[in-house]
Amino acid sequence: MQFLMSGSQTIHYKTVGLDGKRPVIVFINSLGTDFRIWEQVMAELGDSYAYVLHDKRGHGLSDTENTPYSIDDHVDDIEALLAHLSVRRAIIWGLSIGGLIAQRLCDRRSDLVSALVLSNTAHKIGTPAMWNDRIAKVEQDGLFAMVDGVMERWFTPAFRSPDNAAYLGAKNMLARQDARGYAGSCAAIRDADYTQVVATFDVPTLCVAGDGDGSTPPELVATLSSLIPGSRLEVIKGCGHIPCVEQPSAYAAAVDTFLKSLPEL
Repeated sequence: MQFLMSGSQTIHYKTVGLDGKRPVIVFINSLGTDFRIWEQVMAELGDSYAYVLHDKRGHGLSDTENTPYSIDDHVDDIEALLAHLSVRRAIIWGLSIGGLIAQRLCDRRSDLVSALVLSNTAHKIGTPAMWNDRIAKVEQDGLFAMVDGVMERWFTPAFRSPDNAAYLGAKNMLARQDARGYAGSCAAIRDADYTQVVATFDVPTLCVAGDGDGSTPPELVATLSSLIPGSRLEVIKGCGHIPCVEQPSAYAAAVDTFLKSLPEL
């Protein structure tokens, strides 16, 4: 296990193949998950890339203190991690809240970004009232009471089978996240709006949607893509909000095709 200090926060991270010879992918995971969600995608992509993963603050083995968070807090942690690893430029691949973090990182530090993958995300997700309601419910009842409802937005009905071990494992992962850290990141999503920011991006960008996503529907992801000059849109079939768990092969193939089309990488 690898850890670093980002300000006063302990951040858990992992690197794979970081030898300075291959393009680096930095994964930023979704709300209520930890970096294990990327394992099958990395296996599909293989050794063409090097990888940096971390548990964003409030999740996994990273600290859960100093809530609520802002997107800038999460960006601070990525900047600290990349500086620690001497990674000067990388493909930033963010899922859900990870996509919001990726957008803000590109806005603040475009010099660090060689390409963007904005997956199952948007320039603005939900409404303040929606997020305030969710925060109140988590603080009152904990995460376990919300798991089944979240699963309906995360995964398609076909994937939500009682004999699907991957689905049951995803339920366990969400239920075992820290409720305080989860609520802290809900506040970060609530306060983020990059509608104006993304129109200024000048970096190769792929926006990815799941055709059955109940959290950030494909129409919303398409709107994000339309705001970013020159961006591409890919819709994964038979997929909900967490494609790296539900459709890792199709997901990895779509992103790999996009990245291989960029001569500057």
